[in-house]
Amino acid sequence: MPRLRLPLMLPGAVAGRHLGVAAAAIVLVAAAVALAITLRGSDAPRDGVRLALSAAVAHAPGGWRQRLRAHQGPAIISRDIIRLSERPLAAPPPATRRPAAPPPPLAPGAPLPAAPIAGFFAPGPLGPLPIIAQDGRTPFQVYRRPFTANGRPMVGLVIGGLGLNSSVTRQAIETLPAEITLAFTPYAEGLQGWIDMARAHGHEVLISAPMEPVDYPDNDPGPNTLMAAGPPAETLRVLEWALSRATGYFGVTNAQGSRFLAADGPYRTLTAALRGRGLAFFDDGAAAHRTAGPVLRGTADRMIDDQLSPAAIDQELVALEAGALQRGQALGSGSAYPVTLDKVAQWSLALAQRGFQLVPASALAHQ
Repeated sequence: MPRLRLPLMLPGAVAGRHLGVAAAAIVLVAAAVALAITLRGSDAPRDGVRLALSAAVAHAPGGWRQRLRAHQGPAIISRDIIRLSERPLAAPPPATRRPAAPPPPLAPGAPLPAAPIAGFFAPGPLGPLPIIAQDGRTPFQVYRRPFTANGRPMVGLVIGGLGLNSSVTRQAIETLPAEITLAFTPYAEGLQGWIDMARAHGHEVLISAPMEPVDYPDNDPGPNTLMAAGPPAETLRVLEWALSRATGYFGVTNAQGSRFLAADGPYRTLTAALRGRGLAFFDDGAAAHRTAGPVLRGTADRMIDDQLSPAAIDQELVALEAGALQRGQALGSGSAYPVTLDKVAQWSLALAQRGFQLVPASALAHQ
């Protein structure tokens, strides 16, 4: 049988690390079929072309070599014919998943779409749970507040602890700018109604998941607390309890959690579960030491109301602005105290005049 020379190379220039070895075999087999068709019109035998991979294949990546073994035959291919890249060709994206178009900007104070949005939730054992839609869009994308940067230093702020005190919750929803993100406790009575009201006023929303602090049980976040020593199944069960309490949030934030967030295994379980549901994770600074990992993340640079005095809160807000000047962006975290809400409302009025852009917290998410 004649010696066959196929100048075939799979170049690393178009490589990606995620194509399976089966796809590599398909590429080579396709080349063999093309050769057979070409030779069939010449002097090649009518019974087709049998291809054997030479000793060069011995230097190919192991997984490729195993998959190609079934295609060997008596014909000879010389050593310089096939050179396999250590980095196989990248798989094309699924045809059904197109990049989601960025949402159009909203006018100041414009309401957000009512929740739930069809295709982004599924029934769970305790109530509806967020899911990634069939087209690849996530609850983070559809429930966040749309945002367009204007080139100024960006300042974001999350106000948490909402839903337990009705007058304070209403004050936060109605008096704070729509760009300020609101976080609601899952223990709130009528939680969905509060979230609906917040979104109607333009606020994007987070759910606060209770997490174990270092001084537990003296400081107890409640009966459905994510525990540092909890097995993965229990962590997921408690998380799903919080997630099933309402719809319309783009992510989860912590309520306390200094011990839980320091535990590697539970933290990985939490963030993997949130990523699988298309949600982000924001913290009040308690997880600042954590890298983003697989989930969209945001962490507060400052807690603005550790000291509940107007002067102390003013100082923290000034420090937040200074951080935005230095780094281009800064995220603050505060709680639903009347003095905090009063000071934040006053502070936000002239923020643009001072050269800053107030942005929803989701605009500062990173991975």
